[in-house]
Amino acid sequence: MKLYEVPNNTKIRVIRDVKVPPCAPQINDGDLLTFHHIDGTYSYCTNADKEVVHLVAWAEVEVIE
Repeated sequence: MKLYEVPNNTKIRVIRDVKVPPCAPQINDGDLLTFHHIDGTYSYCTNADKEVVHLVAWAEVEVIE
């Protein structure tokens, strides 16, 4: 599923298309994130350490129940 199809405030696992803005924290395939909302081309997410990360809106992700 594309990230832009995921409801806000959902736990996700990154599958592929891992692209982040320059100088942003790295995201890897398989990382678990909390998706908060889309913010233009990128999203506003947090990782397990509560660090803000920005994944492209068209990234392939899996919703974690």
